[in-house]
Amino acid sequence: MTETTADSLLDAALMHVPFDGWSEATFRAAIRDTETERAVARGLFPRGAVDLAVAYHKRGDALMRDRIAAADLSEMRFRDKVAFAVRARIEAVDDREAVRRGTTLFALPMHAAEGARLIWGTADAIWTALGDSSEDINWYTKRASLSGVYSATVLYWLGDDSLGNEATWDFLDRRIEDVMQIEKVKASMQDNRLFGTLMAGPSKLFDLVRAPGQGMHDDLPGQSGAR
Repeated sequence: MTETTADSLLDAALMHVPFDGWSEATFRAAIRDTETERAVARGLFPRGAVDLAVAYHKRGDALMRDRIAAADLSEMRFRDKVAFAVRARIEAVDDREAVRRGTTLFALPMHAAEGARLIWGTADAIWTALGDSSEDINWYTKRASLSGVYSATVLYWLGDDSLGNEATWDFLDRRIEDVMQIEKVKASMQDNRLFGTLMAGPSKLFDLVRAPGQGMHDDLPGQSGAR
């Protein structure tokens, strides 16, 4: 019942977001449209429209994971799997204006950290869905790189009026290629004997960095509760 009520409130809010943004006015309108008791609505979304915007983002992540799970990616190159996942996440959104308004909301100083956690959570969801098993510093660098690719692609998509968003998918391919080139440079530097000697000390420190354990707080970046 609670989940249905939460979904109903979110669906109702989306009808008002293009006009009022993720605002208190939208939250009140969703309560009115669904005839939900205010105390119940506040219990589900204590911060009102901010929590509705968070729920909308997490809904997109869930839809993306479902699409990845249903797809046969076995014949794809890994970079193509990543592109497919990012595209699946963007295509999971059925309201561009809701995303635009969300981008504006999470750009505000008081909500910027929340927005960063959501983007990190999306990157983590993608890597996890694709079977990433890294446990060292690469766990963090992979998600940091993908967070940059995803956020840049979303911003490009918001202004894209090309047929079938082809310009966005081309932009995505270029961003992934940029990341692949960086990885190639890193690999070549690691193979360089002089560089390896210079980085011997820092490398030992990096080896101590571990991916978050299962028992860590779930409000940290990359944990399921942060999505």
